[in-house]
Amino acid sequence: MTSPTPRPHRLLALLAGLLALLVLAAACSGADDGDSAASGADDADTADSTDDADDGDADDDAGDGGDVELTYFTFSAAPDHLEDLDAIVTAFEAENPGVAIEVQTASFDDYFTQLQTRVAGGDAPDTFELNYENFVTYAEAGTLMDLSAAADVDPEVFYPRAYEVFAQDGTQYGLPATFSNVVLFYNVDLFDAAGVDHPTADWTWEDERAAAEQLTDADAGVWGTFQPVSFFEFFKVLAQNGGQFFTDDGSDVAFDSPEGVEAAEWLLSKPGTIMPTTAEMGGQDDAAMFAGGQLAMWHNGIWQFAAMADTDFEWDVVVEPGNTTDASHFFANAVVASADTAHPDEAAAWLQFLAASDTAVQTRLEADWELPAVADTSLFEPWLELTPPANRQAVFDSLDAVVVPPVIAEQSRMQDAVGQALEQATLGQLDAADALDQAAAEVRALLEG
Repeated sequence: MTSPTPRPHRLLALLAGLLALLVLAAACSGADDGDSAASGADDADTADSTDDADDGDADDDAGDGGDVELTYFTFSAAPDHLEDLDAIVTAFEAENPGVAIEVQTASFDDYFTQLQTRVAGGDAPDTFELNYENFVTYAEAGTLMDLSAAADVDPEVFYPRAYEVFAQDGTQYGLPATFSNVVLFYNVDLFDAAGVDHPTADWTWEDERAAAEQLTDADAGVWGTFQPVSFFEFFKVLAQNGGQFFTDDGSDVAFDSPEGVEAAEWLLSKPGTIMPTTAEMGGQDDAAMFAGGQLAMWHNGIWQFAAMADTDFEWDVVVEPGNTTDASHFFANAVVASADTAHPDEAAAWLQFLAASDTAVQTRLEADWELPAVADTSLFEPWLELTPPANRQAVFDSLDAVVVPPVIAEQSRMQDAVGQALEQATLGQLDAADALDQAAAEVRALLEG
């Protein structure tokens, strides 16, 4: 993932229209569009995958001894973390004799299509993974098990904001397994060479602009900053400017406000001045430009830490600048259970273990497999000591003011409406106010059905 959109394990998966057809055909609901940065996974040809013909047996007791077998369907484990997941499964099974976990995988591109088909066909896996963008539709459709009163679920172990976003209308339907956010990367060497002070957590938009202007040398192919003009960046800078995407009751859009126009103008003011245009990037993506020393600052996600570990210059990160207030992206994946599972107690125990057990937390941290969404920050101390970047604490400081993606049933169409209007503004076809008016009219139509 080269731009700060939900990481290589998220976004733009399904069409709500297809969901509606599946619901009508099978009298149950599926998942909605969502664009996720969740990391890709291999399809069902992995050793742990099973054919669809076998999936229906997962809810039955396995073996003559009455042992329970639960299916777990995931997009984030394969191909890189199947062994890590197997270690978590092995530890859970050792602590829970008589319960076996059957892992099933699909690539992110295929995952939600397969999942909605299985749910619509009455063949849902016992437990599975959802990103936030798709969670809401599944929760509203009644396809998820209520975890609110599950004996094995302990809300206190989770980072509160991560736990809260997987509740719908006061009912807890998911447990947060992992999270990520976006920070401001900066090239220490470029700052030092130009004699510019390093970014701090107290910076505002204007501080970023002032530094970027000093650091930009277009003739040398060096640019002060990079922040995509996109749906995902817009809803964040809108929050940084004190605006809201929807009204408080969610019945209408609110992003076409003066705060929204100012936020859009902030993004639109960058390309061609302190940030390269698409043409000036010369076919490179923003990740390649930062790795090549051509970007002094870069708004992107913590999933890029590993990719940038071997650059030949020093870099670090800091909480992103706000304007009237701070606001940082917050992306999360949850683990959930089907409302139709025959083994709700065992499913809840497995979800709690997978999301928050010591084994799961340490396995994820050691493997750099996303960040577990647990409240005990002491568990992250070994991870915080890794470099680069030196200031990994910024990841947790960003959690003091987070914004989650706005979500509706017609998620993909909403994202397209906003993104396409901003693209027209980037090309000079619309000004910021007209672009937001256009997008607002389209999103209102989606809300009204």
